[in-house]
Amino acid sequence: MSKVKDRRISLEGFNISSFAGVQDSNLKLIQKSFNGKIVLRGEEIYVSSTPEELEKIERLISILKMKLKRSGYLREEDVKEAIMDLQGRGMKKEQTEFEKYAIKTPRKTIVPRTENQLRYLKAIEENDIVIGVGPAGTGKTFLAVAMALKFLRENRVEKIILTRPAVEAGESLGFLPGDYEEKISPYLTPLYDALYSMLTPDAIKRLTDRRVIEIAPLAYMRGRTLSDAFVILDEAQNTKSVQMKMFLTRLGPRSKVVITGDVTQIDLPRDENSGLVEIQHVLHSIPGIVFIKFGPEDVVRHRLVKDIVEAYEKYKKE
Repeated sequence: MSKVKDRRISLEGFNISSFAGVQDSNLKLIQKSFNGKIVLRGEEIYVSSTPEELEKIERLISILKMKLKRSGYLREEDVKEAIMDLQGRGMKKEQTEFEKYAIKTPRKTIVPRTENQLRYLKAIEENDIVIGVGPAGTGKTFLAVAMALKFLRENRVEKIILTRPAVEAGESLGFLPGDYEEKISPYLTPLYDALYSMLTPDAIKRLTDRRVIEIAPLAYMRGRTLSDAFVILDEAQNTKSVQMKMFLTRLGPRSKVVITGDVTQIDLPRDENSGLVEIQHVLHSIPGIVFIKFGPEDVVRHRLVKDIVEAYEKYKKE
């Protein structure tokens, strides 16, 4: 039987609370997955275990430190993935599935990072209308744009249409400078941001000039039939009921629609119903239409974004 040994592993220079997780959730995951005792004291982790387990724990902590240094945050999902990868049990199938849905773009390869993101990509692949609902930073729009580029590259659609409602979030369009095109441009910036992270500026200009990629406010969709297209409606919580119905009935042959939004950030007047809220009741039982719900655990922005989302949820409940 292997003799138990003790070791101290330094976390100097790292954000201790980020490494440990909310209420030490990350450390508890590590403790649960290995034989031995793991205790955080100041800027050091004290480990007491067999030499074999000590080696694994040291390697794991080294991997997690690199992840934390690279991204600035460490989620429970990151810890689980690293543990399963290190232990080599039950992970091969899951890794293969995540890798199967990796999306290659000219600038980066995009891989789903959470179970809900994986379900989202699967749903888009298999259904004509997918609605992603959840808080900011969960990758709803980013992944939808990546899938749109994938469909375009594979000649499964002829064009990409990205649209948003132009709702005054604290400012009136009438008081903004410029003509209507100039007034509307700031509302479409997040869609351009997603494209620029995946394509070169020259490629975007070429595709938009040829109208292979079209970025336009929701009002421009009226009266059209959107055929052979991958259509994304972003910030859908700010669509009125009549706008949502108008948009959904634009769907033409060989097209796919992805709708994204966050029902906690509705900027409509109080007497207006959100189209995104309404369709969750109206369309939930129609085959071919799938709803994917994201939560704080899916936030992949800065580590503080997840904490902010959870704090707001807790505040509302209280």
